Amino acid sequence: MENNLIKASIAEFIGTFTLVFIGGAAVVISPAFGVVVPALAHGLILVALVYTYGHISGAHLNPAITIGLLVGGKVKIDRAIYYLIAQFLGGIMAGFAVRALIPDSALTSLNITTFNFGQTTGSLTVDAPWTAAAFELVLTFFLIAAVYQAAVFGKAGKHAALAIGLTLAGAILAGGPFTGASLNPARTLGPALVAGDFSYILPYFVGIFAGGIIAGLVNAYVLNTEDEAAA
Repeated sequence: MENNLIKASIAEFIGTFTLVFIGGAAVVISPAFGVVVPALAHGLILVALVYTYGHISGAHLNPAITIGLLVGGKVKIDRAIYYLIAQFLGGIMAGFAVRALIPDSALTSLNITTFNFGQTTGSLTVDAPWTAAAFELVLTFFLIAAVYQAAVFGKAGKHAALAIGLTLAGAILAGGPFTGASLNPARTLGPALVAGDFSYILPYFVGIFAGGIIAGLVNAYVLNTEDEAAA
């Protein structure tokens, strides 16, 4: 495996770990502060991570983004496989880190009685998991569209990270109470694995990956603006 791919995969692991750790910790305390805290935590850290690791790996930090770029011909299959492995490992390790570093006793002063493990769940997750999955599909489409138009096609220039991070924050503000607004299979799997709750994994994976695939195809082959300057 070439050295650059090793570096890129490590960046994807560290970046995904950071995103899931910060996001998961914010969700743990969200019962005391509301959805604004996780929305800001996810959005702000994603902006920082894109600026930090974008020059090394492209800062996908999300299997749905990697798959969306793969179907659009923007990433090769071997790189996608290594990225997916790194992302899922990062998400899983971050889930365990959140559990290990935030004891139940630390939540007492916040009047939080139940440790939610930072899971990406909401009011639709238990009673209507496939509706939640459809919601996740729509929100994920928005995120991958922002990645394509702002970053891949370069339309936001140096502000691409801000456009992507704001899209994630907005999606969480809108969808967090209903589904947890994961938009990221690694973000979903890590905390769910630690919690031992797999009841919603399949619907969420179907919805999130479908959103990534559809957005990848639409933006790569229908809304492609790469060649506009030459037209």
